[in-house]
Amino acid sequence: MKTLIVEDDFTSRIVLQGLLAQYGECHIALNGQEAVEACADALTTGQPYQLICLDIMMPELDGQTALKQICADEERMGIQSSRGTKIIMTTALDDVRNIVDSFYGLCDGYLTKPIDGAQLFQMLDKFKLRTRTVD
Repeated sequence: MKTLIVEDDFTSRIVLQGLLAQYGECHIALNGQEAVEACADALTTGQPYQLICLDIMMPELDGQTALKQICADEERMGIQSSRGTKIIMTTALDDVRNIVDSFYGLCDGYLTKPIDGAQLFQMLDKFKLRTRTVD
């Protein structure tokens, strides 16, 4: 599984990377703009991400805006939202507005920090993404 972790907080990046590295390659973006660019590059080279863990509150470009741009880029490439990259919002924000906005923006899942590994793995199983690559 090729994963992009989009997180400006060092500790949160390390936690997510620790949970996901056993399932494949993990790339890091420090803000939404870097995420949009990384996803566009991955699409252009024909090697898109299977999973994106996307924080909402970030500098440069927030996660909600990045989510919409990433989904729009996939759509322009002819990739339907149900067949594209699985995007899980990983954020400290647990208010109804952000949750609704995220799903309206076509995210596939929403986890609040601190991230619970069991909940993350349950989502990966739901998306059929969890296959161990490293022992």
